[in-house]
Amino acid sequence: MNIIKILMNEFKLKSFQVENTVKLIDEGNTIPFIARYRKEQTGNLNDVTLRKLYDRLNYLRNLENRQEEVIRLIDEQGKLTEDLKENILRAETLQRVEDLYRPYKPKRRTRATIAREKGLEGLANTILDQNIKKGFLKKEALKYIDEEKGVSSEKEALEGAMDIIAEIISDNAEYRDLIRKIAYERGIIQVEAVQKNKESVYEMYYDYKEAVKTIVNHRILAINRGEKEKILRVNLVLPEEEILLKLKSLIITNKEGDTFHYLKLAIEDSYKRLIFPSIEREIRSILTERAEEEAINVFAFNLKPLLMQPPISGKVVMGIDPGFRTGCKVAVVDDTGKLLSTTTVYPTEPQKKIEETKKEWKKLIDKYDVDIIAIGNGTASRETELVVADLIKDLDKDISYVIVSEAGASVYSASVVGQEEFPDLDVSLRGAVSIARRLQDPLAELVKIEPRHIGVGQYQHDLNQSKLNEALTAVVEDCVNTVGVDLNTASVSLLKYVSGISSRIASNIIKYREQNGKFSSRNELLKVKGIGNKTFTQCAGFLRIPEGDNILDNTAVHPESYSVAEELLNMNFYEKDIKYLSRKLNVGYHTLKDIIEELKKPGRDPRDKMPKPIFRTDVLKIEDLKENMVLTGTVRNVVDFGVFVDIGIEEDGLVHISELSNRYIKHPKEIVKVGDIVKVKILNVDKSRGRISLSMKQL
Repeated sequence: MNIIKILMNEFKLKSFQVENTVKLIDEGNTIPFIARYRKEQTGNLNDVTLRKLYDRLNYLRNLENRQEEVIRLIDEQGKLTEDLKENILRAETLQRVEDLYRPYKPKRRTRATIAREKGLEGLANTILDQNIKKGFLKKEALKYIDEEKGVSSEKEALEGAMDIIAEIISDNAEYRDLIRKIAYERGIIQVEAVQKNKESVYEMYYDYKEAVKTIVNHRILAINRGEKEKILRVNLVLPEEEILLKLKSLIITNKEGDTFHYLKLAIEDSYKRLIFPSIEREIRSILTERAEEEAINVFAFNLKPLLMQPPISGKVVMGIDPGFRTGCKVAVVDDTGKLLSTTTVYPTEPQKKIEETKKEWKKLIDKYDVDIIAIGNGTASRETELVVADLIKDLDKDISYVIVSEAGASVYSASVVGQEEFPDLDVSLRGAVSIARRLQDPLAELVKIEPRHIGVGQYQHDLNQSKLNEALTAVVEDCVNTVGVDLNTASVSLLKYVSGISSRIASNIIKYREQNGKFSSRNELLKVKGIGNKTFTQCAGFLRIPEGDNILDNTAVHPESYSVAEELLNMNFYEKDIKYLSRKLNVGYHTLKDIIEELKKPGRDPRDKMPKPIFRTDVLKIEDLKENMVLTGTVRNVVDFGVFVDIGIEEDGLVHISELSNRYIKHPKEIVKVGDIVKVKILNVDKSRGRISLSMKQL
């Protein structure tokens, strides 16, 4: 297998790009480091392409290893032929390798293995050969009667032989491949209710059919969940008669002989008892994997803009974690995120102490000179928002509020990280601190929570948690390394996502900082336990020291390029041609371009280009909404069938995929992403169900 050539063809890349990327990966370089600091070697491949190439490389290497292992296992049985070996080596998928290995794979005791133990394999081969003269098969079967082995009649001998034939047919890779293709092209997923009169959220699937090749991913996940909850029954329906006719035409060569009847029965038994259940499991599994992969991709797609929301720096924030019975938890943090004060108020049902709440909030606003109020978007959010909006009208101070996603705030509150940060603070109040801080710096705060607990996506609890965590961790890594991390203020939670830095090394950095004070240069990292030259190379460019001895330490310029940057600072590089400078300084074009951009704006934050959250001073009610009204809102979630938009009322409105654009789109992510500020038109308001239908294309 020429893995390099396969990757070149699949990714449409040049040989040097693939060869260098594979070499860099094998040397232990991280994807963020390769994407940022090895652009010449990769031909400027971005982190998304690099991760896809990395995943495909791993798959192909696993395939190659499995091919070698299967060849060895079959060879040890003395059954390896050159043709079989060639077939295995030509296999392009792990599934194909397993199909080819299937006849040789050690099995648990089956009806066929029991029949073989009874000595009936010769009879099975006689039937498969189809050469025995008419009228002689039963006589042949009599030879296999052996009371000691458990064969007491000609009928038992023939039945055992058919069991062996059924398994041989089932183990045939070509037959399975044929049926699998038919299943993809002609198969139907059929769904029905376990109890037809039972009310549930799955009622649309109580009598539902859809082709395997067209069923969309979110329906697969919904059906799977309904089946898991024992509300739905799911079956794969295939053109059975057509498949059986095809198998018979491939296997039966003599329709006149005694073997015809027995082969026909064996083929039918093989398909119904062995092949179909196996193919059904495979198809369901493949559909689920496809749906999960897409759901994970959407989750990752939504997570990135959420993490990359611009920080609202230099503001004192009052964070409110709303609630009904237990009240609203309140935390005030200063412009650096330091906790100043906490309290609990009860403006909502059942206590509804509105005036007392407003007094307490006003006292905090005046005392700490609060600039912005951040309200979590969970339970009692809109009821709390009404009170906040009413309070703002009575204030002399210019103040606004923002609805903030509180996904994962409760997870943070009870986490080890939350306990370490605020050991003396009640667990319920930590959530309010998190809500305030995630407005000030979403990335720094959200990294404290496992990415899968940040609720952007759909069916996240039904997905393969290992794959989901791997994909989301990659997104967090890319975001953290794109933004860069202040070495003197970063938490362990943030540092552990920096290229080359493990949780252990992150803790060592914090310990070093506590013992020796602030870092004054990147080179000082080499004094931290666990950081050698290799780790330093991977992480240094992503760590920032704003007040460092060297201005370059507050940029994304890697220390290995400091000499080039210093030469540039001594010349008027703004007016120079980059290609000319590249030759003069003997440095790669892409590397030089990045260095120049950093020198133009040292310490810049790439998140500043992202849309800022909508600041509000008043609140809308569902009763205020009318058809054709145009509003500005924030995209909160992107799912397969549309986009949820916060327009300032209790429930997010839905822009269905059909209302996103006048052109055909496969997925809403082609148009918008989480955090986008969009204009929407109200199509319909269902006040009784709290549902708002919106459009972006009818503006």
